[in-house]
Amino acid sequence: MEMQGSRRIAAPREVVWAALNDPEVLKASIPGCQQLTGSPEDGFEAVVKQKVGPVSATFQGKVTLADVVPSTSYTISGEGKGGAAGFAKGGAAVALADDGDGTVLSYDVKASVGGKLAQLGSRLIDGFAKKMADTFFENFQAAVEPPPEPDAGAAPPAQGDKKPGWFRRITGRGA
Repeated sequence: MEMQGSRRIAAPREVVWAALNDPEVLKASIPGCQQLTGSPEDGFEAVVKQKVGPVSATFQGKVTLADVVPSTSYTISGEGKGGAAGFAKGGAAVALADDGDGTVLSYDVKASVGGKLAQLGSRLIDGFAKKMADTFFENFQAAVEPPPEPDAGAAPPAQGDKKPGWFRRITGRGA
């Protein structure tokens, strides 16, 4: 399976880069991620629970970064095993480019699955992969972009509207 795309994120490239390398941001962005530990230098280990069609599994996997050009690009590679459900492995070339006051994040993904997952058929797997990518980038964008400016006459934001600690740490905003 192959998939390419890009997203415009309303944040400076340095903020997007820091978020792409922050385990807390990645854990919050990956659908079904229950645990993510490690560092960009040593790689990450993840536990992700997903249901693909009739197959449910908890995947345990490793992710490594290579060809790192700080604030510009890297290649991310990973492999996850889901027991009887099978496995998934693949990689993505990720690149950042300035776009006015924001950043364009481009990706080129190549992935494969095996075991029961492979028996589901490529249409179901491709659709699931696209949905996972879309959900990841929606979550990532929501985590990284600054909160909208409040309207002059609007009520103050609810207590739950505060950005998490990692956002304040990276950007110094969103208290």
